[in-house]
Amino acid sequence: MGVHSSLSGSARDQTTPRRWLSIIGIGEDGVAGLSAAARALIRQAGLVAGGQRHLALAADLIQAETLAWPSPIDAAFPSLLQRRGTPVVVLASGDPSHYGIGNQLTRLVTSDEILCLPQPSAFALAAARLGWPVQDVAQVSLHGRALAGIIRHLHPGARILALAWDGSTAAKLAALLDARGLGASRLTVLEAMGGVAERLRGATAAGFALTDIAALNTIAVEVAFGGGGYGPSLAAGLDDRDFDSDGQLTRREIRAIVLSALGPRPGELLWDIGLGAGSIAIEWLLRHPSMRAIGIEGVPERAARAARNAVTLGAADLHIVEGVAPAALAGLPVPDAIFIGGGVSEAGVLEAAWQALRPGGRMVANAVTLEGEARLLRAHAELGGDLTRIALAHADKVGTMHGWRPAMPVTHWRVAKPRGNAS
Repeated sequence: MGVHSSLSGSARDQTTPRRWLSIIGIGEDGVAGLSAAARALIRQAGLVAGGQRHLALAADLIQAETLAWPSPIDAAFPSLLQRRGTPVVVLASGDPSHYGIGNQLTRLVTSDEILCLPQPSAFALAAARLGWPVQDVAQVSLHGRALAGIIRHLHPGARILALAWDGSTAAKLAALLDARGLGASRLTVLEAMGGVAERLRGATAAGFALTDIAALNTIAVEVAFGGGGYGPSLAAGLDDRDFDSDGQLTRREIRAIVLSALGPRPGELLWDIGLGAGSIAIEWLLRHPSMRAIGIEGVPERAARAARNAVTLGAADLHIVEGVAPAALAGLPVPDAIFIGGGVSEAGVLEAAWQALRPGGRMVANAVTLEGEARLLRAHAELGGDLTRIALAHADKVGTMHGWRPAMPVTHWRVAKPRGNAS
């Protein structure tokens, strides 16, 4: 038995209190693109919620009260929960679980209360229109997110599909690409896919002049590198020249060691205490789109510089707290990893950080001063872990010749907090 016929035959069961909340994807073709099961659920619902556009697309089926999403959208959630156990339908674009409302609703109610009937996502439709293998395409949402988030995907020959914020997103993206020497990259703007008003238009980033772009659109990017263009490396330890700095910068070789010691895992939260130019937190965020980082910096000029570096390198989601540790650590979310790059010798910093670290989490600290090293030696004696002395030298001119110019040695400490240890 096919999926649609199975759903149609059990539509009455699907609207029982067990699965009272139906999340239904609807495309630009409206009712015509819905399955029989989806149509039945909409007709039987006591409440149908969605955007104004979704409600209009399904208007011929709706026989009950409607709820158009307010701003912010979560203001409507209490109204949905008041109907718990009675048939409620939420309409959404395409696949509700792919950068859609489904992710928010599954945090409100359990999965066994929800029936989700998706349509092809905007990503799937765009890939089909362009003949792109969707598994090889970066899928990005710029809706409600910083435009700079796309920078991490700008690799030679990359293909990117991006959900736009509005009709101005494509032009802004073209300007960003052109400014980074990627003006030869091609953008295709796909509007109203699947509907009678569907339209595909293309232009290079350098020559982008498309106008009258619908607010609901998806942008396809084919990244082309010309002279002077560049993209982010996948390696830990980006070039020091990638960061604007006043000298408070963890250098490339040391940074690669620190990232290895921190051991980033998807979804984890880092505290970077003594943020400086932000290099450690930024590279942590670049390891995976799900990573989170909070930088703590007491010097406002450095905090602002770190924020600019984060945007430039595609890690605009770096959260910066202006303040001095340990006081600035109060009330922050529990971290999975902590890096202390400055202030390790200040009273109470290491103790407060260790107390806050989740059991099983990792702490890494660097020191270049004798006072900082003395504090790390005591911490090693108290808490264990590994101590390493890192000494680097770079070739430099000595008159008409060259020699090794040593950098200040770094005392590097890493330790994992025992599981089940709350102190």
